[in-house]
Amino acid sequence: MKKRKENQGSAGISRREFITTTGLVLAGSAIKLDASAIAKIQDIAEEPIIDIHQHTDYNGRDNKYLAAHQKDMGATTTILLPSGRPVKTAATHDGISNGLQAKCTGNEVCYQFAKKHPKEFLFGANEVPDYPGAIKEIEKYLKKGAVIIGEQKFGIECDSPEMQKIYQLAQEYNVPVLMHWQYKMYNYGIERFHTMLEKYPGVNFIGHAQSWWSYVDRNYIDSEEMYPNSKVTPGGLTDRLLADYPNMFGDLSAGSGYNSLTRDEDQAREFLVRHQDKLLFGSDCPDPAFFGGSSKDAVCQGIRTIAEIRKLASTKTIERKILYENAKKLFRL
Repeated sequence: MKKRKENQGSAGISRREFITTTGLVLAGSAIKLDASAIAKIQDIAEEPIIDIHQHTDYNGRDNKYLAAHQKDMGATTTILLPSGRPVKTAATHDGISNGLQAKCTGNEVCYQFAKKHPKEFLFGANEVPDYPGAIKEIEKYLKKGAVIIGEQKFGIECDSPEMQKIYQLAQEYNVPVLMHWQYKMYNYGIERFHTMLEKYPGVNFIGHAQSWWSYVDRNYIDSEEMYPNSKVTPGGLTDRLLADYPNMFGDLSAGSGYNSLTRDEDQAREFLVRHQDKLLFGSDCPDPAFFGGSSKDAVCQGIRTIAEIRKLASTKTIERKILYENAKKLFRL
């Protein structure tokens, strides 16, 4: 395990300030580190940010570094999304998808970590949908204070009886459900999902991942192309679900969310305006820089996404909604 670097830079600027500066530069702002610029950086760093999508033990990252990573990124509140238990069922592709296919850990680890850091972390509840005790397990942690069910990242039809039991439980406990949409892999039948939004109007659903964000484009056809880079024609399935259903929200986390912002920035600016009350910041960041990465992709996913949101938001009001206010309202924080 590579030792984490110290939090103080050679120029006397804290790691937090350096990371915030990096984010602003990535956003296209030319920053000179004079006193006024550093004061501006510090003002931005003090703005609260809610990260709705993070994991424990993500790709082997030691949890002792998780709190520091989130603080360095700028998140003041983080929601931990547990995996289901490791089992061999159809929904886990006979075990391939255990740990959400990223070595993430489950309910008890997330609960205990949040309990240890109550001011900065909240936790979700999750279980493999076709595991016989799924509802009982999820409800156990909802009773302990879980604020969300998910992330539901399993190979199962989105309108299956097993999934509908989860939606019914979410309705009973008034918590959102976060769905990972990925072609032929997770949550099948996105084209039918509007029927679930209509059947469970009291449940707030959060869309995430490759297929969800590819569908911002009206010309996209569900396929193995997970990160399209073409110009976007508005009016895609994702666009329509967010516009037409008050209980549908979007999670901008991971490479898929970032790609949706950067592939066509002109369209993305308009998209943020249209759905300014429906979009939520999430990082889904395994901290690749910590593991010694040197490419641009090794820059913290959360930092890059925050920078892009700040770059594209046409007003400060929209920026604050996406980075904080929408999640604060949705999770009643």
